[in-house]
Amino acid sequence: MKFTVEKLPQAKAEMEYVYVKDSEGYVFKKRKAEVTSDEKIISAKEYMKTSGLAAYEKEFGHGGARENAGRKQKFGSPLKFQIRVTQEEKDFITYARKHHINYTAMMK
Repeated sequence: MKFTVEKLPQAKAEMEYVYVKDSEGYVFKKRKAEVTSDEKIISAKEYMKTSGLAAYEKEFGHGGARENAGRKQKFGSPLKFQIRVTQEEKDFITYARKHHINYTAMMK
């Protein structure tokens, strides 16, 4: 047995959202049933223009923030260490890297 649930016309009106402008000029989205007498229902186009969202989408072209604005990968590039060493130590490190010296084997 299948049951279907149909919303009543009144329930559909309560769930419907509209764009509203209040007496001070602020715009926002609100349920149609919650609109008060001092608020004026406006079009979506007017809402976008007044709220500044239209300019935001126009400026960035895709309705979001600028390109590559999200979080960056934590380890996208290798870390760079700076240590102060003498010229002799620097020469030894260069030699060890060049000749692939295994430090762990050497320490044992």
